[in-house]
Amino acid sequence: MIVPLLAVVLSRGMAIAPVPVAPRAPVSAREGLSPEWAQFGFDAAHAGFNPDERRIDSTTVATLTRRFRVALPSVADGTPALSGGRLFLTLMDGTLVCLDAFTGALCWRTAPPPGPNYTTSSPAVDARGGLVYSYGLDGFVHRYRIGDGAETTGSGWPQLATLKPDVEKGSSALTLFTGRDGIRRLAAALGGYPGDAGDYQGHLTVIDLETGAQTVFNATCSSETVHFALESPPDCDQVQTAVWARAGAVLDAATDRLLFSTGNGLFDGSSGGDHWGDSVLAIGSSGAGRPSGPLDSYTPEIYQRLQDEDLDLGSSAPALLPEVGGLPRAMLQAGKDGVLRLLNADDLSGRGGPGHVGGELVSIPVPQGGEVLTAIATWRDGSGRSLAFVANGEGICAVELVPRDGRPALSPLWQASPGGSSPVVANGVVFCAAPGRIVARDAATGGELWSDTIGGVHWESPIVAGGYLYVADEAGMLSAYSVP
Repeated sequence: MIVPLLAVVLSRGMAIAPVPVAPRAPVSAREGLSPEWAQFGFDAAHAGFNPDERRIDSTTVATLTRRFRVALPSVADGTPALSGGRLFLTLMDGTLVCLDAFTGALCWRTAPPPGPNYTTSSPAVDARGGLVYSYGLDGFVHRYRIGDGAETTGSGWPQLATLKPDVEKGSSALTLFTGRDGIRRLAAALGGYPGDAGDYQGHLTVIDLETGAQTVFNATCSSETVHFALESPPDCDQVQTAVWARAGAVLDAATDRLLFSTGNGLFDGSSGGDHWGDSVLAIGSSGAGRPSGPLDSYTPEIYQRLQDEDLDLGSSAPALLPEVGGLPRAMLQAGKDGVLRLLNADDLSGRGGPGHVGGELVSIPVPQGGEVLTAIATWRDGSGRSLAFVANGEGICAVELVPRDGRPALSPLWQASPGGSSPVVANGVVFCAAPGRIVARDAATGGELWSDTIGGVHWESPIVAGGYLYVADEAGMLSAYSVP
């Protein structure tokens, strides 16, 4: 899992109390707006689609005007969350910052808990509970009050996500969701740092927000449902199998399961083992799988080649596609090998359970070529078409889920350049942050509708809500745009 990163100077603090700023009036929505984008990809499915956006569309996007461009305390290599007129960003040094969404003024910031390395995670906001959740460099998920940034503790909080924060990385966004049982939960995915070094194991920690109880699913040594320690029991004799995709865990509400994909590592699930490298896995919304593994799985036949050549299947997360009548519920999985694989969301391998190899419905090369390290955005257009948008360093493309001879197929619609980070879509407009530019395209044709200059981009991706567009960049800046 070798991913180039721009050098970032990380600052560390020892306190966990919020850092005070000048007093200011409470933030309220202007012009009757109360936009929400509470987590990466908008919702727990991380579809990258905002169904509530009304003001920005193909007829108004060309009028987008920059409202502010403000400096953050340091780089936020992820995606903002938006709720109640406030923006929340997790910085690479573990700081959580809150900004006024209409002026860019700093509302509050936390002093990051001590810990090594850095994070590229994105926060999640629970407006109902008045809390925002963020991963810290100490290996814990922390929760803070939306109003003033004060950390709330007790009942298991802060919640442990890894005992090895020096080698296990909180790379992915947090996922906030409600299971079929009505319980609110949070999922935190852990992987490794670039270079595949150290004793790390990819895993998910799923936290019950009502009781503070948590469940751990390890993608290698999955029969052990604990946090592994460094060089002392409990530990696993295998390493890697990172869960590091931008979207982390994806909620499939139809099956009440969490879906996620893994990077390189040993796979022996087909012979009854409990190691699940280069696979797509499904576990219950509570975080539980079977005694020795997931509830369902997909592993490509070329899993050993993916391992040998460092071609992580899990460089992107599963993307659930809008349903097409007469076809199975489908999901799309991309990877570092430059292949788009279409899977049956209800039966990942087509064999009725985990541990089987192969079974994808169809696979095609990424139309623009190149590896995919970003999240896929999905959308049903006004004519009922099921579309997916895939961006990478080579460009951006749209593909459609279609029936072909009674079977599911993927039909490329368009491709364009530049590409960039994880795209999002609203009202027939696709937004993508490219290095040095933020670009809006027509979702049907790929034609460029609008663009503006920003700083460099790594994992940063935009959000669109309430007539506003927000995006951070590698210059440590946050830019905001709106229609008149």
